[in-house]
Amino acid sequence: MNYHIITTQPNIYDSFLKTGLISRGIDKKIIEIDVHDLHDFSFDTHRSIDDTPAGGGPGMVLCVDVVANALKKLKAEVRKPKTVLLTPQGKKFTQDDAKRLAKIDNIILIAGRFEGYDERIRGLVDEEISMGDFVLTSGDLPAQVLIDATSRMIPGFIEKKASIAEESFENNLLEYPQYTRPVEFEGKTIPEVLLSGNHGEVRNWRRNESEKRTKTRRPDLHEKI
Repeated sequence: MNYHIITTQPNIYDSFLKTGLISRGIDKKIIEIDVHDLHDFSFDTHRSIDDTPAGGGPGMVLCVDVVANALKKLKAEVRKPKTVLLTPQGKKFTQDDAKRLAKIDNIILIAGRFEGYDERIRGLVDEEISMGDFVLTSGDLPAQVLIDATSRMIPGFIEKKASIAEESFENNLLEYPQYTRPVEFEGKTIPEVLLSGNHGEVRNWRRNESEKRTKTRRPDLHEKI
């Protein structure tokens, strides 16, 4: 899987690429992440990428011609990429989306900033994705979230397949409660079934707890079971 990020602030990805499973995935050549500075695709000596809103108003808007130039040059180098615009107006990202996108070889992510995008940019992409009903200062954190979530679905990225199968949102269930030592802490103890050594009972307990937790905390998911 190759990710190609078009961003206005490439330095924000420095630590992201060098830590944790993302770094290991890159080292193992399971994923590749290329960060492209949008300023490199501008048309003037000032490396301009934005302008004032037509009709007036606050903030700055990313220019369609600069983004189009970036996409044109990347698409000439990348085989059949899927282009994704990260925006609060897009479809809300889900675990199903992570699984779907993980099957694609090349993804171009556009992480905007400022007041927003020139509306014509939406016609240049395959889909728009949002991380939730809130607004951030840029699309860079959503880009990192999308990369993290989809990478986990790629074979070999996480060595223990069971870790993925039992996580929240698999089969529309939230994950069951987890415990570890000490057995007792401030009067609260680990449920006895988890200490019994009976794997069948443990599986049943976990399944029941997942269903109870989902019904209480996410009834919208529970309806899908």
